[in-house]
Amino acid sequence: MRKHILEQSVIFFSVTKWVLLSSFIGVTIGFIITFFLNTIHQAEVSRSFLPFDYYYLLPFALMLSVYLVKKFAPNAKGHGTEKVIEAVHKKDGKIEVAVIPIKLLATIITLFAGGSAGKEGPGAQIGAGSASFLSDLFKFSKKDRKKLVICGISAGFASVFGTPISGAIFGVEVLIVGIIMYDVLLPSFISGFAAYTTAKMLGVNYTYFNLHFSQTIPLDLTLVFQVIIAGLFFGIVSDFLITAFKKSDYYIKRIDINIYTKAFLGGLILVILSFFVGDRYFGLGLNTISDVLYSDPSIAEDIPWYAFIMKTIFTSITLSAGGSGGVITPIFYIGATSGHFLGEIFGDNLALFAALGFTSVLAGAANAPIAATIMAVELFGIEIAHYAAISAVISFLITGHRSVFFSQILKMKKSDMLSIEFGKDFENNDIDLSSKSKEKIVKMRRRLKNIIRHTKED
Repeated sequence: MRKHILEQSVIFFSVTKWVLLSSFIGVTIGFIITFFLNTIHQAEVSRSFLPFDYYYLLPFALMLSVYLVKKFAPNAKGHGTEKVIEAVHKKDGKIEVAVIPIKLLATIITLFAGGSAGKEGPGAQIGAGSASFLSDLFKFSKKDRKKLVICGISAGFASVFGTPISGAIFGVEVLIVGIIMYDVLLPSFISGFAAYTTAKMLGVNYTYFNLHFSQTIPLDLTLVFQVIIAGLFFGIVSDFLITAFKKSDYYIKRIDINIYTKAFLGGLILVILSFFVGDRYFGLGLNTISDVLYSDPSIAEDIPWYAFIMKTIFTSITLSAGGSGGVITPIFYIGATSGHFLGEIFGDNLALFAALGFTSVLAGAANAPIAATIMAVELFGIEIAHYAAISAVISFLITGHRSVFFSQILKMKKSDMLSIEFGKDFENNDIDLSSKSKEKIVKMRRRLKNIIRHTKED
């Protein structure tokens, strides 16, 4: 009995400790993210004072972004979330404090000039950097710092997305594919909710899409079959954008010219490209996302079928050329517009498939099907839950062992017929298609052929 009471007392003090710490971290990050989001909004509003189209400044903005990052905080390079994951796995959560202001400034400059990037990656990096700084300030242990940095990731995502549950889950799920770190689940939830609540109290307005799915979409087998096809399609789209981001970064790095010239040319290419495909692919693209989700026929007709391809190209060039920002908002754009395209092929339920694409491409590209499904419920309503779960999990599996976040640790394999070494990140993990794996594939094909043959005979 005494042992039981002692155990419960230790757990009580541990829970109390992390409730207080994660609440403090969440509130602090909520203040910082509010300033970040308000500054982005003011920057976008100030574009109207320019005597020319704002995206003409993109080549110069990318040069300035490269200079700031290279000069003051090299770890602020890229889309943010990747560097945070790397810091958690390889540096015990240690993040330089200089990353916070430089990432904030470089992202605002990139987005102001129309760089195709997101705000959630910087939000996660700013949140994690703040948590790391506070951990060092109060001299926490490496273990506690790592835990607080994960809380910072969740708080950053939750306060940027406006989705406290899925944002917190995403911050945990995105670290290791196949494992949820239950020891940081409570502090992540608390820090995410605290950051979201703080941002709301400070006046941040979030966009939610009340699409009334239950009133317009029946539950039938045809639709379920279409959702399964959609999951397969979104998995292919996820794989395409991962490949595009990776190849773009690889080939642009190989160009042997000055980095500032490279940044200028990258921005110039996007400006020239806009003369042919339009300017809807610059910036966050939230208006286009809203258009496809509400499915206004008069507006939807203006969105080309290849919108998700062009957004992928614009984002990959922006980030590879030196722009600062996240990839999740572009993933939302790519997912929503690809879902809209698929809905047009099916001929109905455009808003549903746009919403499914919004979350399913996230599930595939970031390997986060649980967070994506919960996000669908938070953004679109409970009625979409069953469709979102099916589509998200299929997309997650079809994408394969790839990710936009190369530092994610792999702790599961998406097929028993593959041989994969667990514990490595995506950048260093090779899929073993050995003779044993090939034999399994051959056996599977034989079984399918036998089933088809027996079906025909019957």
